[in-house]
Amino acid sequence: MKIQEIKFKNQKKNYSILIGDNILKILPNKIRFLCPRTKKIALIFDRKVPNKFKKSIFKNLKKYELLSYDFEPSEKTKSFKTVEFLLNKLFSKNFNRSDLVIAIGGGITGDLAGFVASIFKRGLNFISIPTTLLSQVDAAVGGKTGVNSKYGKNLIGSFSQPKLVVSDTSFLKSLKKKEMVCGYAEILKHAVIKDKNFFKWLKSNTKYIFSHEKKKLIYAIKKSCKIKLLFVNKDVDEKNMRMILNFGHTFAHAIEVKNNYSKNITHGEAVLAGMILATKLSVIKKVCNIKVLKDLMEIYSKNNLNYTLKKYKAPKEINKLIPYLKNDKKNNDEKINFILLNKIGKTTMPNKCKISINELKKNIRQFIQY
Repeated sequence: MKIQEIKFKNQKKNYSILIGDNILKILPNKIRFLCPRTKKIALIFDRKVPNKFKKSIFKNLKKYELLSYDFEPSEKTKSFKTVEFLLNKLFSKNFNRSDLVIAIGGGITGDLAGFVASIFKRGLNFISIPTTLLSQVDAAVGGKTGVNSKYGKNLIGSFSQPKLVVSDTSFLKSLKKKEMVCGYAEILKHAVIKDKNFFKWLKSNTKYIFSHEKKKLIYAIKKSCKIKLLFVNKDVDEKNMRMILNFGHTFAHAIEVKNNYSKNITHGEAVLAGMILATKLSVIKKVCNIKVLKDLMEIYSKNNLNYTLKKYKAPKEINKLIPYLKNDKKNNDEKINFILLNKIGKTTMPNKCKISINELKKNIRQFIQY
């Protein structure tokens, strides 16, 4: 199957996202073209990446001076401590601004390595090789980089676009169902906020994504990336329209922080719960019809995703999220800034649904009706 290419273009930077199966062999030629002065490459690996892929990358890049670092990705290691460690490694090997950092791993690896590349000597070349479905459809697309703090997720970071993204679906064959669900959440979100026809396609084809049917998996990744880039191209620095991509994430990030970034609940599982909570709030605020909620719930039921909602059916549990909702980075005053749903394919505009804590507590009591 031909390599699929999506081009990111705006006033600040252009780059390509390449999608296909078993396409790592293109890497040397791409680096020679995009980074002709590069002599040293720092390879930052997610420890879970299978050895066969690591060996292939080392073999393809043997002409360069390589620095390799494997780390255990978690929301706890996505920290300033790890950033400082990596910066010191780059300084000790005398990296300069014409050299290159490559992230090979999931979203945490990409966020961390991208942030390191963006601040080392005010900017190194950066290439992302996302190895999970979540990172291929979301984290590696759009140039957000950063780390967590004790006050919340991704509160420290930068907007920095890569030179190239290489999404090789052969990595996904080693993933467990839980990790595929994690990425699927973002695919579904992109359909819900922008494309009702893609939503209809997912109703019939989600099972093929989970069974790794090559053509349909690549189609879903490409379609998802295109939707995300529609928003990113209009608003690279997340001042307005790009906030729509955070549908479901206000609740999701609160769930993650409240659970201390536990491995028991992945980012995608939190997003799946968050989208339903945001849609229920949309119904309560009368900005969408209950049929929209039922349509969304149908996909969950059909694909055994209801387990993500179990804990957050009771208002008591949802109320426990409120202290964490207040720290969301989209908030710019005392109210919580939500993206709500009008219908499949359309959300409310950013900064139009600001809800006070007291008002939200009243709304949450009504969640039990749905």
